[in-house]
Amino acid sequence: MITVQSIRDAAARIGPHRIRTPLVFSPTFSEMTGARVYLKLETLQKAGSFKIRGATNRILCNLDIAKAHGVVAASAGNHAQGVAVAAHRAGVAATIVMPVWASGAKQAATKGYGAQIVLAGQTLEESVDHARALAREGMLFIHPYDDEEVIAGQGTIGLEILEDLPDVDRIIVPVGGGGLIAGIAIAVRGQRPSCRVTGVQAAACPSVYEALRTGTALCTLAQPTLADGIRVTQAGSLTIPIIRDHVDPVILVEEDEIADAMLALIERKKVIAEGAGAAPLAALLSGRIPVEPGSGVVLVISGGNIDSPLLERVIRRALVLRGRILACSVLLEDRPGALAGLLSLIAQEQGNILDIHHEPAAPGIPIGYVRIRLEIETRGKDHVAAILSSLKKAGYATEPS
Repeated sequence: MITVQSIRDAAARIGPHRIRTPLVFSPTFSEMTGARVYLKLETLQKAGSFKIRGATNRILCNLDIAKAHGVVAASAGNHAQGVAVAAHRAGVAATIVMPVWASGAKQAATKGYGAQIVLAGQTLEESVDHARALAREGMLFIHPYDDEEVIAGQGTIGLEILEDLPDVDRIIVPVGGGGLIAGIAIAVRGQRPSCRVTGVQAAACPSVYEALRTGTALCTLAQPTLADGIRVTQAGSLTIPIIRDHVDPVILVEEDEIADAMLALIERKKVIAEGAGAAPLAALLSGRIPVEPGSGVVLVISGGNIDSPLLERVIRRALVLRGRILACSVLLEDRPGALAGLLSLIAQEQGNILDIHHEPAAPGIPIGYVRIRLEIETRGKDHVAAILSSLKKAGYATEPS
């Protein structure tokens, strides 16, 4: 059974092996919501996420087995790196089973921490099954979320939040399999019962949400999501009862909301967070979580491990959503001066051309015309409307691109 005391014991055990991450006040997000908003920056943790906490606690609680036979884990990325770092520090061998779709960057990072990688499984659950099979050879199995020692390790975040902000009123936590929020909820609600702990899942993979709604932790169909760190298709048997007893109903966020939150963290706090880490801010800014004016709200920014190419795509997507990039196409006569006239009009409206592409022979284009695809940097949605209005008045027909 996981208790506040077992989480305190975990905190003492893993203390020398983890970073005590800062709790940072955000004036911007506070002004936007009316609450006092703080960020618990596990992006600054060793291996870039909270996962090292639970992995370290599990290894140190079973060090004799780990030293004799090594450890094995299954993960899409962050748990893999957390286990690899924890095992390296403990001087034990680590084997990590990753789903076949795990990002190349996270595979490389895990190898860089000294672990052996095995790619197996289309889902995390299939990877877990493969890891369990390997564990039958004697290795210590470290589950990513459904393990009491792992949950206790993750719960040390809750202790740190209470130490830094004793009057916290709400903590918003990303949810995959539920280990992180289960540990935090036990640590916090056991000492400050009035504090509400709220979970956030990606709507693309609502496993815990559906388990709470239906009362059954069945395997949930998952869609691709920016929040790959919480793309877990089946909730844990240990975590669901804890979440049901100690957590507010879990809410869902959409992909565009996650992308916008990732950009907001970069621009407002200079924090790079992966999709899962940005999910709490996405939920708060969406307005789906009611907060009292002046109340203390903590967002657990759980990790910052994101591939650079994906980060670039996310930023572009969020800028388009905010109206700071206008992506459109124009059908233009293929004659001298036609393109210059189009670009001159955009310049008059103070639009900055980021990219331009000619399509002279695409299907559906009449003879004598060319399609011009444009990306235009703008000041916002009002500026986009002004540019489109000027183009329409000048006789240019535009389509979203």
